Amino acid sequence: MNIKNKNILITGAARGLGLAMATWLAERGANIGLIDLDTPELHEATELCRSKGVNAVALPANVAEEAQVEAAVQKAYAELGPLSGLVNNAGILRDGLLIKAKDGKVTDKLSFDKWQAVINVNLTGVFLCGREVAASMIESGSQGVIVNIASIAREGNFGQSNYSAAKAGVSAMTVTWSKELAKYGIRCAAIAPGVIETEMTGSMKPEAKARLTAGIPVGRMGTPEEIAQTVGFIFENDYYNGRVLELDGGLKL
Repeated sequence: MNIKNKNILITGAARGLGLAMATWLAERGANIGLIDLDTPELHEATELCRSKGVNAVALPANVAEEAQVEAAVQKAYAELGPLSGLVNNAGILRDGLLIKAKDGKVTDKLSFDKWQAVINVNLTGVFLCGREVAASMIESGSQGVIVNIASIAREGNFGQSNYSAAKAGVSAMTVTWSKELAKYGIRCAAIAPGVIETEMTGSMKPEAKARLTAGIPVGRMGTPEEIAQTVGFIFENDYYNGRVLELDGGLKL
């Protein structure tokens, strides 16, 4: 698919990876619908995309809320036209060990609130946005692509029961959707990033960052731009479908 003049929605688009994807696609001529919580950063990101000479619309929504997602997709269609793409990027972290114990006594447990918050955004949010955009594509007769952002943590990562479970679910949904939606001309694939340079990793102490980087065979973290380039590859390669592309510099958790 040639992304020029195509209408693409991105969740979690106000900052970080989402903003990098939005601006990268805008620079190549795609019109962008930016879905995120209603913050000044969302509207600043929208203006930044518009400065690239394309149409862009802010779509304030909590991706875990069905009615808000439905309204956002409807607004995107009304203001941009038929949709051709979605990047399911929105996600949160609420890390914690399943159980903490000392001397045979349990001192802490991963709270249900932390579990549910991550599942709501990282898994249910992907489901809701994917469902609504796929329905919009089918009803408008437009073909397109859904890209889900998973993680190499989908195979399990220490202290991330909730996050790992959600990303494993995202990976499974990707394959399922690729089989179900292909007959409508909709492809679905995913990217499983490793350690990427973001605000979170940027705030780490130098020694902690060095230890983390030392485990990556290529010797550095990935960049948001490299994730954006991979999104572009998936959009533009019409034979790529139903696969999770690991982009981790060779790191295995």
